[in-house]
Amino acid sequence: MKNTPFGRRAHFIPQKWYRAVPAGTGYLALLLEMKKRHTPREMKGGIFIATYHYSIKIISRGKGKSAVGAAAYRSGQKLTNEYDGLTHDYTRKGGVVHTEILLPEHAPQEYADRSTLWNAVEKVEKARNSQLAREIEISLPNELSRAENIELARRFVRETFVSKGMCADICIHDPDHEQPNVHAHIMLTLRPFNEDGTWGDKQRKEYILDAAGNKIYDKKKRTYKCRTVQTTDWNSRDKAEEWRASWADFLNAELAARGIEGRVDHRSFERQGKLEQPTIHMGVSATQMERKGIRTEKGDINRRIRVQNAELHRLQAELERVNAAIAELQKRPQEENLVSILMRFYGNGEKFAEARGLEFGNLKKAQKLRDVSQAVAFLQGNHISTMTELSEKHAALESEYRELKTKIIARQKRMKELSELLNNYEHYKPNKAAYDEWQSISNPKKKEKYYAAHSSEIEVFKAARSMYDEVLGGGKITPKAWRAELAELEKENGTDMFRLRELEDNTATMATILYNVEHLQAFEDRQQDIQKKRNNALE
Repeated sequence: MKNTPFGRRAHFIPQKWYRAVPAGTGYLALLLEMKKRHTPREMKGGIFIATYHYSIKIISRGKGKSAVGAAAYRSGQKLTNEYDGLTHDYTRKGGVVHTEILLPEHAPQEYADRSTLWNAVEKVEKARNSQLAREIEISLPNELSRAENIELARRFVRETFVSKGMCADICIHDPDHEQPNVHAHIMLTLRPFNEDGTWGDKQRKEYILDAAGNKIYDKKKRTYKCRTVQTTDWNSRDKAEEWRASWADFLNAELAARGIEGRVDHRSFERQGKLEQPTIHMGVSATQMERKGIRTEKGDINRRIRVQNAELHRLQAELERVNAAIAELQKRPQEENLVSILMRFYGNGEKFAEARGLEFGNLKKAQKLRDVSQAVAFLQGNHISTMTELSEKHAALESEYRELKTKIIARQKRMKELSELLNNYEHYKPNKAAYDEWQSISNPKKKEKYYAAHSSEIEVFKAARSMYDEVLGGGKITPKAWRAELAELEKENGTDMFRLRELEDNTATMATILYNVEHLQAFEDRQQDIQKKRNNALE
């Protein structure tokens, strides 16, 4: 709720909720009743809210990860990796509510055991930088029960992945904290199966042929030219997009079948034509810290984004309501001075109250006088006398809102980029020395020994450098300049958000003026009807 010149603006309660409780139920009683019948996430905006989250990542040995370790964490089990002898014990991890493994055709049945499956994957992948598994993370709708969510995830995984030849390890988490976050981790194998149950190849090499169908010899490399061909389409960009769309279709079909309102869209906000900036993915470490009450940089970014998006949405909705009210009142051919209307509204306040069976004390009367004074000051300060001029002022506010929104969203996007660059620098700088030292060693055995002792630092640095290569395209790494730019953007953002809130207050004042004009006219119309009836009775 927010203070306005005419008191406190009430929460919007959808009309369908009024029909769900006895007639005559007051606002507060209605709100309490709805809280009994629906969870907070069901009441948000007056509809059931379904969220869409779908992320894909590769679990790679080259980044210091293991398939066995990842499976142990996601399932909350204790598993030993036979590849390196490490035991991963996550039996104390909470929030794991369901786990299961689904096998495709030709897969050995013993792979239904989690340890057997992922140790087989570790064994077949020989290289020290091998990609071991693909992980899909999806959010599950809070509107469904646990059993319904399990069945929904199972059907999606079976039809989308297992039917194509992948083993799927499904782990569903429900952390059960203040804001429910039911989600599923789906680990998928990367190799297809041969008919005899053995692992197939991820890719194969084929010779490049000339126009006559002969192999082409490369004199420089002293070998025949060849190219790598993927044995499946699982790594293609188009396939990833297809999977994302598939989950949106599954989720929308399930919600529609249960009569739950709202649809999800797998496309980014930008592709949907929306200006809002999405929040960033928190990751395991930041999420756990936030749950313990420890603020994180990523959490602060998301909080700022949510607040700004909420402000923008709220003002846009208020502008639309004011626009509709102005359009309705302009249908009446009256162009009376608005200040006169407000003063007459105040002067008729007692009659208005009596007609509704209300009694105002001195404190309430003083408050109403203050509210009218503020509304009159708004009209006079903006040189507004008529409904036409009020409409022109509203159009100017809308135009300023659109300009501010575009600036805020663009700046928000840049601030997010800078925050991610600076966050990545925390992984880049501390590990650079270990990487440089490793690169400087020329003796293969010494180099291998150094890598074994410092593999985590080296791989973290390589991942951080890879991020910079992708984002900066070879540009300089300038954390000092990034911090300065971020500070300046935060300053500009504060100024624009302050102006946005001023726009919201002005729009709220306009809404209140329109409300009073409409209700005064309705009151006077009723009074005229009553007087006509009295006159007719006397005649």
